[in-house]
Amino acid sequence: MASEGPRDERDMDDRIDGRDETANERADRNWDELLQELRVMQTGTQILTGFLLAVAFQPRFTDMDALQRDMYVVLVALAAVATILALAPVGMHRALFGHRRKPDLVRIAARIVRIDLVVIGALTVGVTTLIVDFTVGRTAGIIALIAALILVVSLWVALPRLMRGRRLARGDGSSGSRPRG
Repeated sequence: MASEGPRDERDMDDRIDGRDETANERADRNWDELLQELRVMQTGTQILTGFLLAVAFQPRFTDMDALQRDMYVVLVALAAVATILALAPVGMHRALFGHRRKPDLVRIAARIVRIDLVVIGALTVGVTTLIVDFTVGRTAGIIALIAALILVVSLWVALPRLMRGRRLARGDGSSGSRPRG
């Protein structure tokens, strides 16, 4: 009985993770997952941006001290950067559509999403700090800043690392390589 020859190397799965998919199938799946993440990020960013833009038109805006106004301007800039970053993969997809560059698009978009998460984390912590500082006081604002930073770092950095470490310790990982998608 003749055996089938190996598939073209471009079509072979580059990782052993239990999925039987080609590089194009993996890129399509990863792109779909990135789009879902971007949708969530864009919604949160739009809400924070809308809040920040509305603040400037409130009567009590003039009651902010210099530090609060400076923080506000920085937060508006962060909101703009977060929006631009969240839209960048969509613009790249439009520019590259039909050029068979999806694996490159996915790789670069994943990096942009990571950067955007940092910006959104800073934006969320900053908005929380500004609100608490303005409504309760500077000491409470500093406490809110520290608590929000701890929460973001714990949930977005420490917990995933802990989960990856436990999986590798249980032997669920494949050949010590870290899956990307």
